[in-house]
Amino acid sequence: MNRVTAQDVAKAAGVSVATVDRVLNERKGVSESTIEKVHSAMDQLRFVRNQAAADLARGKDYRFTFILPAGETTFFNDLLNEVEAARSDASKSRIDIRAVTVPPLNPEAVVRAIDALGDDVGDGLALVAVESQIVRDAINKLRNRGVRVVTFISDIPNSRRDRFIGIDNVAAGRVAASLLNRFICAPSGDVAVIAGSGILRDHVERRMGFEQVMRAECPHLNVLPWIEGEELAGLVEEKLSKLLAANSNIVGLYSLGGGTRGVIEAIESAKTDIRAVTTELSEHTRDALLSGTVDAVLVQDPGHEVRSAVRVLKALTDNGPINENQERIRIEIFMRDNLP
Repeated sequence: MNRVTAQDVAKAAGVSVATVDRVLNERKGVSESTIEKVHSAMDQLRFVRNQAAADLARGKDYRFTFILPAGETTFFNDLLNEVEAARSDASKSRIDIRAVTVPPLNPEAVVRAIDALGDDVGDGLALVAVESQIVRDAINKLRNRGVRVVTFISDIPNSRRDRFIGIDNVAAGRVAASLLNRFICAPSGDVAVIAGSGILRDHVERRMGFEQVMRAECPHLNVLPWIEGEELAGLVEEKLSKLLAANSNIVGLYSLGGGTRGVIEAIESAKTDIRAVTTELSEHTRDALLSGTVDAVLVQDPGHEVRSAVRVLKALTDNGPINENQERIRIEIFMRDNLP
């Protein structure tokens, strides 16, 4: 199918190409009725503007900042690499991207980073949010200054952030529970849950979705209080090893984020036969799938999330449209037999 052009829109609307250009660039001198005609023609033809070319023509520059947690997890290292890749690509569209890293699970560090940036935060900010009033206040202050803000990976919805970019974490938890329900053959038993921290909303939402299904569909299984491992593999291994040594009734495990290497090492050391679902595909989870230590891994695409954040921040800055289908982040399920 040929790309719809401004000439096509002009013909359908019964106006000149110059008028279409004025409408697209929101210039003065066009009546409301003509604007409506052009917009109607664009909708009918499903016209998608070549925004990069338009930005180059207008000489408009953008600056976006990412605030990411620094830590030992493979996922956040991958996320930082994706930001650097996006920075190289975005420069062609006159978009300057910078990344600032902060200690994980540290609301004060997030706020200090925002304060230190000052006006250099640019036109928009994307951050992995942690639940805290001071982070909420910092986001609201940015919005008061006209800075666009998106949260990604983990949300803080009761702030004035513009949008959340990430998977449906409640659905991810429900998927994990449904998988374990199918994997576990024991007539009864306990299920362990490993989390990073209760101040990460993505972890809280995954736990909520997990319990929804377990309570409704798995009355024979008892979900234990979660273990918080602060996304540190060593701490996760220590806490989980103690739990496995003290409880021989554990038949399933859901690691909903962070410290997964510690989960794998604890299961292997305990030499226990339990069904396990974890998150994020890494060298460790890949090997664990192949060895049978882990049964399934739920994955979100960090590259998609970073690129989506850039596109959405640009659209918000321009007051432009957002392609909802393009920005939907999907949950992938990997097992031993479909590893990429």
